[in-house]
This record gives sequence, structure tokens and C-alpha cells, in this order.
Amino acid sequence: MEYTLFGNTGLKVSRLGLGGAPLAGDFGETDQEEVQRLIHEAIDSGINFIDTAPLYGKGESERRIGKALAEGRRNEVIIASKVAKSDPRYDYESTIRSVEESLRRLRTDWIDILQLHDIEHQPYHLVMNETIPALRKLKEDGKIRFTGVTTRELPLLMAYMKTGQFDAIQFYARYMLIDHTAKDEVLPLARETGLGVINGSVLGLGLLADTVVDFLDKDIVEKAAERVEKLKFLRRAEPKGLVEPAMRFSLTNPDIHVTLTGTSKVGSLRKNLAVCDGKGLEPADLQRVYDLFQGRPLFN
Repeated sequence: MEYTLFGNTGLKVSRLGLGGAPLAGDFGETDQEEVQRLIHEAIDSGINFIDTAPLYGKGESERRIGKALAEGRRNEVIIASKVAKSDPRYDYESTIRSVEESLRRLRTDWIDILQLHDIEHQPYHLVMNETIPALRKLKEDGKIRFTGVTTRELPLLMAYMKTGQFDAIQFYARYMLIDHTAKDEVLPLARETGLGVINGSVLGLGLLADTVVDFLDKDIVEKAAERVEKLKFLRRAEPKGLVEPAMRFSLTNPDIHVTLTGTSKVGSLRKNLAVCDGKGLEPADLQRVYDLFQGRPLFN
């Protein structure tokens, strides 16, 4: 496992992190015992970063993570959770309440990184006037250590980055083989401002794993299929042959501190762990990927 410093936080993080959404069955049936084994194996293998949210499985992801860590492993990991985007508003009281509920489910006294989940669902003035003051209070009380913001909408993400109120950012499906638009402005700004960077959905919600989630629009799936066809030069012979190059594409970008792997299967976890060896795409292949889709977002 490779490790790096997470922005200016001082946290030493594993470049591969465990994503919590699949642990609760959000993307298919799960076996609770296997999920517990998976969490322990992830930690045993060197993963020290776990990302979750109240939204995932309506709290079940946090509950399952909390159960696994209650066996004396809390201090071995950095927990990143969120204020649930399903809340009607991120007002002061609901933000405090959401975090306290997460702490109970996670069976811990603190959350290392508390992120505002898919911030596009909340008014900017509300976040600045109520949510951020609530985060300050939670920090003062020792219930959270650092703060972050997440969204797939990059201009909005940059607006929040420029406020100087956050320690970390997370985007998804914006630095992957078929849409790497985050590299143009977001990653340079994060480097300049010392923000920790988490890359979610490096497989594009299954688009690069030949198992597309069922809630994506048909036009997006068709557009992605055209792009995937242009990546045949990267495809490995085994099933889901773009998974390895997709993981290497993100894991070796020095501006991305944590790449999340979302799985509820131990076998899939082991395959992703195998590519945490510091080897990226061949320079010519990397440049070819950049040239293919430069400035061309897949998602609007």
C-alpha cells in the first residue's frame, strides 16, 4: 500500500480508500458477514481511509462500519462521513443532529472528516450562514476534526473551495478514463490551497466495469459506450478489463490523495489492492487518454 499526506491536514492516508455505499447494499445484495470480513481485510491490507454517509443504506453503511471498528480498530482508520443530502436543509440544528446520529451509528466519539454531501442540493447562503457555523461548533466540541465538501458540479465545487472554509474535497466520475475534467482547474486549485482530494467513482458508476448502474440516463450510457470503445488499447484480457487501468489512472495521480474502491465483495477488494503498487499507465497511453477526451465532460 502507498500512503500520502492528505492536503494540509497532516493526516497520512492510504492512496486506496474503502467506499461505503456498496457496504449497505446500495448497488446490490450484500452479505453482512462478508462485509464485516471485507472491512477487516481492507484494514489488514493497509487501507486506513473509509468513506461513508448517512444516505448510504439509510444509515446501514455507518452501522456496519461501526460494528467492524468496535472490535478495537477505530484508531486504525480515518473515517470520512457526511451530512446527508436527503436532509431538507443543512440548517444549523439539522447539521448538528445529523452528525450526532452518525456518531452513534459509527460507535465513535469523533469523525475525522465531515463532508457536505452533494452540496448542489443546498442554497449557498444557507451553507455559509448556518451549515459552516455548525461545523465550527462541532470542531470546537471535538466531534469532527476536518471538513470537506462534495459534488460532481465542478464550478460549484471551486466556488466552495475558494471560501477557505474546508480542508478537503470529493468529486465523483470527474477524474476517470472517460471524463477527466477535474484535472484542468479543480486539481490545480486544490494543490494551491492545500486541500485533501478524494476521487469517487473512478469506474464511472460501473461504466468502466461493464456493469452500469440502472439509474443512469440512457443517453449518458450510450455516450460513455462510444468513449469506452476508444479505450480498447488499454483493455486487459480478463473480464471487466478496464478496471485495472482505470484504478491505476487515479491511484498514481499525485494530486489525488485517496481513490475510493466501492465493493462489498472480498474478491473485488483483493483485485483492487493488487494495483496499489505505484505503477500507472504508460506515459504514452496516459497522454493518449488525455488527448481523447480533453475538455469534454461526460456528465453535464
